[in-house]
Amino acid sequence: MRKINQHIKFLFVTLATISLVACASIGRPEGGPRDEMPPIFLGSTPAPGATNVSTKRIELVFDENVQVNEVSNKVVISPAQKAMPSIITSGKKVIVELRDTLIPNTTYTLDFSDAIRDLNEGNPIDGFALDFSTGAVIDTLRVSGMLFEARNLEPAQGIIIGVHSNLADSAISTLKLERIAKTNQLGQFTVRGLKPGEYHIFALNDKNRDYRWDRTEDVAFFDTTISPTVVPIEVFDTLRAIDGTDSLVARQGTKYLPNNVLLTWFNEGWAAQYLKDYKRPERRRLTFNFATKSDSLPMITIANGPKAGLEAKEWALLNANTTLDSLEYWIKDPIVLAQDSLYVAAKYFRTDTNENLTWTTDTLKLFYKEPKEKKKKKDDENADSVPKLSFINWMLQAANPQDINRPLQFLSSQPIDTIHNNKIKLSIKRDTIWEQVSNVKIIPDSAGNILRYSMPYKWEPGERYQLLIDSAAIIGIYNECNKAFKQEFSVRPTEDYVNLFFNILDCDQPLVVELLNSSDKVVKTAPVIDGKASFNYLLPGKYYARAFIDSNNNGEYDTGNIALKQQPEEIYYYNKRINAKKNWDIEQSWSIYEQPLDLQKPLDIKKNKPAQKKGDKKRQDEENEEDEDDEFGNSNYNSNANRNSSNSFNNRGLRQNR
Repeated sequence: MRKINQHIKFLFVTLATISLVACASIGRPEGGPRDEMPPIFLGSTPAPGATNVSTKRIELVFDENVQVNEVSNKVVISPAQKAMPSIITSGKKVIVELRDTLIPNTTYTLDFSDAIRDLNEGNPIDGFALDFSTGAVIDTLRVSGMLFEARNLEPAQGIIIGVHSNLADSAISTLKLERIAKTNQLGQFTVRGLKPGEYHIFALNDKNRDYRWDRTEDVAFFDTTISPTVVPIEVFDTLRAIDGTDSLVARQGTKYLPNNVLLTWFNEGWAAQYLKDYKRPERRRLTFNFATKSDSLPMITIANGPKAGLEAKEWALLNANTTLDSLEYWIKDPIVLAQDSLYVAAKYFRTDTNENLTWTTDTLKLFYKEPKEKKKKKDDENADSVPKLSFINWMLQAANPQDINRPLQFLSSQPIDTIHNNKIKLSIKRDTIWEQVSNVKIIPDSAGNILRYSMPYKWEPGERYQLLIDSAAIIGIYNECNKAFKQEFSVRPTEDYVNLFFNILDCDQPLVVELLNSSDKVVKTAPVIDGKASFNYLLPGKYYARAFIDSNNNGEYDTGNIALKQQPEEIYYYNKRINAKKNWDIEQSWSIYEQPLDLQKPLDIKKNKPAQKKGDKKRQDEENEEDEDDEFGNSNYNSNANRNSSNSFNNRGLRQNR
């Protein structure tokens, strides 16, 4: 992988437009001809770029009747306002009444994003903003970029982007953002009205509207400080004469930099830790549920009865999930089991008022009362008085047909003490005869769930099998056993499957490829070994793929951390859909840096899409029909490569090394 500048994280391809010298401006073009023109800005009071402004009433005038949509979600006043301003429309006017006291010698920005639209057609002015100053000088520097969700490259819509000139690490959580903007439908943003200097830039899903980061909120940060600047450029306009001829006219303009900042938002997953609930849903079982995941188990000690003082491991079996926030204790000691009233001392980590984890101990009451017996009917009065036997509920969790590369899986209604594998018989059908196979064992779940078991076996494709489990082959911790069990099933033939391989061309860092379904959900994962990720025995269907750079080489995707200045692991999408048909081997080459980041994710699995303009849906339907006709869905594979990518972000040199 190419060496990446240690100080700059900027992208090589800039945003859609070059910002010009004007305080009221139309933002980045969306590309492609419009069916209808948006309203045209004619002027305002105060005027764009006005200084020494003292009025809190702002009027903007357009060439046609307008509306302002989703004011609370799209319109941003910078610096941030404590009280939401009043924004109304009156014919061709938009009238804004600021409710906060104006700050002296301050540049104000009214950023409408695409909220202003014509009244009849709803055509928006994208990126419209108005600047003015309460002092003699107006600050005109800007910073632009894009914001994506780190985990899935979804464009972040309507998220606060802000800056701090205070470069302390604590500023994001203790101070209000100084200048703010919001992302548009494409995840693009421009923070306006900046003074010369150094800034930290952040994105914040500010749920409580305090313009500070709380640990539960989504956040993004830039690795280094930014210093906004301007450079003069030559801009060309096209003029059309009365006779229809065109001519280019050059004029001087201004380019605001940086205009290609990439932010990827994440959530640390932090939550206050506490004991949510505890129950004794049945005599044999205790449950404890905590508010969030943990890296340590609580200490559970019995506090009453003959076994008082004993830790749970002495009288119960623990069944825990991998995040240790859902715990299930199966009582195995008959003396403890017989206690209707059970008191336990639970010592566990709880979040205190300073948001630190500290040990706390609670005495918990766990009572159980046997349900009342139903009254017997007259027909049952002379029934056999011999008590009914209790059996383990032993269930086979398997599909029919069985997948070649999966073991049989079982679920038990209670923890198992003994499995007599000599009473378990697996047979394969040879012509009309069942032939018993050897080396068959039922083993505990590899993930540690004490109620789950599996039977690994190298299945013969397309063959039929029979599983016989004798009664009392499986004994639970309460000396209950299984009923006799018999199940026949078939194994899928190899021609029912697809084998898919990705050859990664340009990444020498640890990489994990995730195979996705049409809902952008992970189906399978595979590490890249010697430049190749392999997915064997896939069922036919439509698939997509993304990869993440596994920075710590743990095989799992890791999010970011503000305190550690740790960015989330980088995500890249394969920009093509794969139509996998059975009995095929598919091999695809994948350059994860070839496509600009905002064009990588296939449109049909992208959730945050811009509102469609007239004709877009019809064109998209036609493209989808073309895709369906192609063997592997490749007809539209390279369509994005030919799009106007002036608003795209190239991935090479995208992020600095971490």
